Amino acid sequence: MTYDVAAVRAHFPALAEGAAHFDAPGGTQAPRSVGDAVARTLTSAIANRGTITRAERRAEDAVAHCRAALGDLLAADPRGVVVGRSMTDLTYDFARTLAKGWQPGDEVVVTRLDHDANVRPWVQAAEAVGALPRFADFDPTTGELDPGDIAAHLTARTRLVAVTAASNLIGTMPDIAAISSLVHERSGALVYADGVHYTAHETVDLPASGADLWACSPYKFLGPHCGVVVADPALLEQLQPDKLLPSTTEVPERFELGTLPYELMAGVTAAIDFHADLAGTRAGSRRDRLIAAYAAIHRHERHLRTLLEETLRDLPGVTVYSNAQRRTPTLLFTVAGWDSQALRAELATREINAPAGNFYAIECSRHLGLGDAGGVRVGLAPYTDEDDIGRLLDALRDLLL
Repeated sequence: MTYDVAAVRAHFPALAEGAAHFDAPGGTQAPRSVGDAVARTLTSAIANRGTITRAERRAEDAVAHCRAALGDLLAADPRGVVVGRSMTDLTYDFARTLAKGWQPGDEVVVTRLDHDANVRPWVQAAEAVGALPRFADFDPTTGELDPGDIAAHLTARTRLVAVTAASNLIGTMPDIAAISSLVHERSGALVYADGVHYTAHETVDLPASGADLWACSPYKFLGPHCGVVVADPALLEQLQPDKLLPSTTEVPERFELGTLPYELMAGVTAAIDFHADLAGTRAGSRRDRLIAAYAAIHRHERHLRTLLEETLRDLPGVTVYSNAQRRTPTLLFTVAGWDSQALRAELATREINAPAGNFYAIECSRHLGLGDAGGVRVGLAPYTDEDDIGRLLDALRDLLL
C-alpha cells in the first residue's frame, strides 16, 4: 500500500497550530475521529453497564467494542483485556497481586533498559515480601539487551521477569520471544512485557511474543489517556486482586476497580479503527488491516529516521545513544557544550517540540552515563513528515554550526 502522510496529517487538528511534534514517545496527537468518539460517548445518555436501558447498553457496548478492538490490535483474547487509568497504575496493581504468591528468598528480574514503571513496582513488591530483585544490565555502547543478559539471573526461585519490548528512551527492541522462551524453560517464571513504546510502532502478536502479560498505553498510539494489560484469561483467573466486596469476581472485571472510563474506551476503539483504515481497504478482518497498516507505518517511519539520523550523527558535538540494531524511530542525543534542557528550549522557540530528560527511564539514563539528566529525545509518529525532519535539522544546524 502507498502511505500518504499528507492525507494522514489532515485528520489531526492539533497539527494546524504549526508545531513539529517529536514527542510521540511521551504521547501522540489524536486524530479527529478519536476526539469525536470521546465527545459522543461522554455527551450521550449513559449509565453504569447493564442491559435494561439504552444508557446501560451504550456503556456495555463501549466496553465490549474496546476489548474487541484491543484484542485485534494485540492478537489477544478480548476476555483477557484489562483497562485502567495508566500502565503504571495497572503494573502496580499486578505487582501487588502477584506478590501475594511470593515467598522470602524468591526473586524477580528487572532490567536497566526499562521505564521505571516496569522496574519500581516489581522491586517494591518484592522487597515488601522479602523477595529479591535482580537487575539485568544492557550494553551501554550498543544499547542492546541480549537474552543472555537476563538468562544469567534466572534461578529456580525466579518468579517474574519484567522486560521492555522497546525502550522509550533509546528505542532498543529486545528479542522478547527469545527472552520469554528462556524464562519459561529455565525457571517457569512469568514474563511481564512493557509494550508501551513497542505497540506504537510494531505489530503486536501476544502469543508469538511468549509474554504472559503485555502492557500498553493507548495515548502512545493516537488514543486517549488510559492503560491496558492483556493476558490469557486462564492466567487472570488464577490471580486474586484486592477488590471491593460487592464488585464482581469475573475476569477481566475483577482487575478494573471502580467504574470504567466509557468515553476513553470509545476513543481507544476509534484510535485502533483509525490505524486499520490506514490500510486503505475494507477487505479482510480488522486484524489483517492493522497488520497491513502497521507495515506501511513502519516503512514510513524508518525512512524518516534514516533521513534524520544520517545528518544528526554528523553534526558537531552530537552523541547519539540510540544504536541498537533493532529499534523504534526514536533517537536520544546530547550535544557537547549544551545543556539538553536549554537546547530543547531553543528548539521550542522555533515551534519544534523535542523534549529532554530521562523520561522515567532513569536506570537506563544512568547506565548510559547520562545521570538523571538524560538527553534530547526525538520520536517519530505516523503523522511526522519530511518537512518536520527538515525543520529540526535546519534548527540544529543553525544552533550548532
